[in-house]
Amino acid sequence: MTVHLPENRLTGNEPMLVAALTDAVVGVYGEWARDLVGIRLAGVPAGCYAQGGKAVDTVASVVLGVRTGLFDRPDADQTTAHLGAALTEAITRVLGDDLRAGTMVELVASPPERTFVGGALAV
Repeated sequence: MTVHLPENRLTGNEPMLVAALTDAVVGVYGEWARDLVGIRLAGVPAGCYAQGGKAVDTVASVVLGVRTGLFDRPDADQTTAHLGAALTEAITRVLGDDLRAGTMVELVASPPERTFVGGALAV
């Protein structure tokens, strides 16, 4: 997953945030998923995050790559809602509840034949 956050909020909180985000995914999928959770944190400098035409520091963006099969499961609605809520909760628990309303979680689906790791098809 890639997480964009205001730099001033991220700095110094990276280890706690990585742990919280990882635990959020594990809470949805189970312990087997822990080693599969890859996180890239990106700090956005002050004045470079805007909402409604004004600079803000109360927004976060999470883009989580998932396999398309997630959306085919009978419990897809519950699982995706749980992921969105759990990732938002992880961010607000570490960085403050004032980020909640401005946190956007996007689940980006990729079919298995379009996912590669180390140059090889990820099975």
